[in-house]
Amino acid sequence: MTDPAQQLRADTEAFLAAHPPADIRTEADRLAHLEARFDAGLAAVHYPEGLGGRGLPRHLQTIVDERISAAGGPDNRPTRGVVNLGMAGPTILAGGTQEQKERFMRPLWTGRHVWCQLFSEPGAGSDLAGLATKAVRDGDDWVVTGQKVWTTLAHLADWAILVARTDPSVPKHRGITYFLLDMASPGVTVRPLRQITGEAEFNEVYLDEVRIPDSLRLGPEGAGWKLATLTLSNERSGTGTEPPRESGAPGNLFRAWRDLPQAERETGLRDAVTRAWIRSEAIRLTQRDVGIRMAAGDPPAGGERAQAREGGEQQGDRVAAPPGAGRPRAGARRRLRVHAPHGDELRRGRPDPHLRLPAVPRELAGGRHLGGAAERDRRAHPRAAPRTPHRRRRPVLGGAPMS
Repeated sequence: MTDPAQQLRADTEAFLAAHPPADIRTEADRLAHLEARFDAGLAAVHYPEGLGGRGLPRHLQTIVDERISAAGGPDNRPTRGVVNLGMAGPTILAGGTQEQKERFMRPLWTGRHVWCQLFSEPGAGSDLAGLATKAVRDGDDWVVTGQKVWTTLAHLADWAILVARTDPSVPKHRGITYFLLDMASPGVTVRPLRQITGEAEFNEVYLDEVRIPDSLRLGPEGAGWKLATLTLSNERSGTGTEPPRESGAPGNLFRAWRDLPQAERETGLRDAVTRAWIRSEAIRLTQRDVGIRMAAGDPPAGGERAQAREGGEQQGDRVAAPPGAGRPRAGARRRLRVHAPHGDELRRGRPDPHLRLPAVPRELAGGRHLGGAAERDRRAHPRAAPRTPHRRRRPVLGGAPMS
């Protein structure tokens, strides 16, 4: 029997020979390359055969990703497709019909279609089961009316995953059904939620008697709560892919460190970079473990899944510099000026403007923690230990009567 890893390497080489990345010149070329990769079963090897994968263990995907990346091939921009890859895709694979899987998984994975999530409502944020959006059956369609809020990408989305109440007569968790919504349907209105900064990262979505064919119902009627919890589980564990070692923004820092001459590798800098590397690797291995267990049908507890995802998100705010590390010398600072991805130089609080680090370890500047403003304030103004309150005695007015 052929070793799966060896076969994957051979098939990836054959794919690159047939579809050389050097031939990609336009966005259409990039999408065509990704579609060919999906059809070859190299999109996500843990997906089923015929749906972009081969039914193999998830961790083998790194063989394909690393080889295609080394050859200069494009990826499917996973940071932009969090809803596509981390929520809609796994839920459609788990609860969709074969027709739905064949229709949606290919454009979903390549990014040709953009998806958004229509779950939260003005009166149902943390209590999703309390949603008020209703869907009423009308022949072969469902007529949906309601409002969703805090929806990322709704203004760009082609499709949405949607939960609505279809039976108000049963306990709230049982009367919910899951739908796939064409965002171009009549009656869908998207309005941006303008923030104090002037940006509009979120949207509110109004559904005014929107008709959804029953063929776009995902899973049985009334089973929406179960599918919604699956969606949220995948959301908390990330996109479901195993990040390569030293990938993303942490890798930028580690490569910059290796480029420093030995004479400029001060002890404080070395300790801080080492801590950043250890944390990055611990998060990567935790994400890998969560992914393997979810693929095997043994999902870990929700807290563990959330920790795997949030650990990566908190890299930018939680890599503490060692006390007394000292300020790196000018030469080291110049060599460590690594810009954040997409030109976003740490919008949530840039550290030392002379030390442009990636959006992950925000430190190495004077031995102080450069995370969020609240953390900086906490360190600058430590609280004194709480004092035990004294009970005030009530004053005695006048003398006590003699008996």
